[in-house]
Amino acid sequence: MEYGLIGGRLGHSYSKVIHEMLCGYRYDLCPLPTEEEVRAFMTRRQFRAINVTIPYKLVVMEYCSYIDPHAKAINAVNTIVNRNGLLYGYNTDYPGFSYLCDAHGVEFKDRTVLILGTGGTHNTTWAVAHDRGAKQIYTVSRHPDPEKGELTYAQALTTGAQIIINTTPVGMYPNVGVSALDITSMPGLEAVIDVIYNPDKTELILRAEELGVPIAVGGLEMLVAQAVYAAEFFLDRKFEDAGAEIARVTSELRREQLNIALIGMPSSGKSTLGRALAERLGKRFVDLDEEIVKADGRSIPDIFAAEGEAGFRKMEAAQTARFARENRQVISCGGGVVKDPANLRALHANGIVLFIDRPLEDLLVGGGIGIPPMRGCAQYTQGKSTAILGGRSADKIILQDRFRDECAKVLIATDDGSLGHHGFVDALVRQELEEDKNYDAVLACGPRPMLRNVAKVAEEFGVPCQVSMEERMGCGVGACLVCACDMADGSRKHVCKDGPVFDSREVNWDV
Repeated sequence: MEYGLIGGRLGHSYSKVIHEMLCGYRYDLCPLPTEEEVRAFMTRRQFRAINVTIPYKLVVMEYCSYIDPHAKAINAVNTIVNRNGLLYGYNTDYPGFSYLCDAHGVEFKDRTVLILGTGGTHNTTWAVAHDRGAKQIYTVSRHPDPEKGELTYAQALTTGAQIIINTTPVGMYPNVGVSALDITSMPGLEAVIDVIYNPDKTELILRAEELGVPIAVGGLEMLVAQAVYAAEFFLDRKFEDAGAEIARVTSELRREQLNIALIGMPSSGKSTLGRALAERLGKRFVDLDEEIVKADGRSIPDIFAAEGEAGFRKMEAAQTARFARENRQVISCGGGVVKDPANLRALHANGIVLFIDRPLEDLLVGGGIGIPPMRGCAQYTQGKSTAILGGRSADKIILQDRFRDECAKVLIATDDGSLGHHGFVDALVRQELEEDKNYDAVLACGPRPMLRNVAKVAEEFGVPCQVSMEERMGCGVGACLVCACDMADGSRKHVCKDGPVFDSREVNWDV
């Protein structure tokens, strides 16, 4: 191995991507689960230069012929260069953490600081806080050493700290969603820093954001910065503008690694756009609804029928949490994902959430008592849709003024010709589809004969059509069969539990 990283667990590491993005050389990840393996590796010295991560930043110092005074003071080495068989040890975490603090305006002077954890990174962050004039620095540990002045987590809550730095692995991938310290009862926090970089936002950082802490930041920039400074030792040269390199690589890394989660109303294009976006960006495409079906083995209507909405939402939350913790994905979310704030928190932890706010240009068709349900569609499409309203006579056409306020155009058909077109709504549907080729869909609600005729016209023009079926219902749970509807594939579905909205092509209109 020429260049690489050693540590206990490296499955979460971005270091390979960063170094190869930065300098173009091959960078290997070398997990060494035991101290014995580390010592054997260091004895062989078969590398040109390496980085060292937890838990071996102290152990490797024994093998260094030279240790930089800064690294010696911190008592941790994370960068080693092999020069003719002699190992030179450095610590680039210190300037890396300093860069992170400077980039986000963290002010240590006269502040009380809590550092969670006692490992090598603790020493680094302690040195930075101390050198920048912190008034008091407390170390917090699960097993505190009173002789060293270490605090329990319970004691930490009463320190009045302004700055919290997490150097523990709590909340790190894959064990996301947990925090070492509950900061909800700690007023006066000015900054919360978590050196963890995967996920992008740990539970600690998410809580800090929700509490309105002015500075809440994860460790990605620190990771990139220390890698840039390590590469300077690896190659024995300085970057012309290290800050610009850090900013460039951080930006590229976020773009490459972070998820993009798409939310929006049904038919807004989440799946279509998501697949195209994933292909363009080289990311994996995930459709959460499809993953729920894969995991459970039942269709979504069947899940709703058997488990109810609460049961489905529980499955949805489980799949959201499962995929949100991974990276390099475009995730298409079901419309109901936003109902649970925990889902959005999970998606925010390792990605960005985009709302597809695409007003649809739909042709809305309502007949009789099927007119009122179409108002919601009219409101959502934000003045871009055309409404066609039908009834036996003029006095049966309701909500005309509301639709005129909410739609680009309103057309009316009456059976007796007392208002608008003399005839049925399907004639107006045909007229509109002949004149305007830009409709995204036809949405219809009304009596079955009307729906059948509208569906046939839409199919003729190749425009997707969704119909809201009107059927008498007895039980509302699919047991009485009163609302059973024959499907084109020979099956029967219940309007009450499988609908009421169906793709018009699903319905057998000939019975």
